[in-house]
Amino acid sequence: MAKYLLLKHYRGAPAPVNDVPMDQWTPEEVTAHVRFMKEWEARAQAAGEFVDVGVLAPEGTFVRYDGEGRPPVTDGPFAETKDLIAGFYVIDVDSYARALELAGDLSAAPGQGGEPIHEWLELRPYYGAPTTINE
Repeated sequence: MAKYLLLKHYRGAPAPVNDVPMDQWTPEEVTAHVRFMKEWEARAQAAGEFVDVGVLAPEGTFVRYDGEGRPPVTDGPFAETKDLIAGFYVIDVDSYARALELAGDLSAAPGQGGEPIHEWLELRPYYGAPTTINE
């Protein structure tokens, strides 16, 4: 088994096919989207592949050590994760191919009009996880 992180982005990835921001969806469309995500999670749990999920608030602070007695640096030349990462899933699967399959399934979450978003998800193996990428 190998763990992978599936990152859901606010922006930074290529635009999805159904590229309408969630704040422009009807309440029913938001409910359908959340239901799909919970059903996806339940399937991953039933298969023993689910580890964790998190939905992140847009607020955040970038912090680093800048020397004894110096204040932390809170802004810089890099985009902050609060601008990029909307949430994440951690999965533990038998193969890279299965991780791709689960990410593809999750990308089909419905958006405006009930149509799949075709959302780009970032799939990252945990350090040291064996991967085989065939392109």
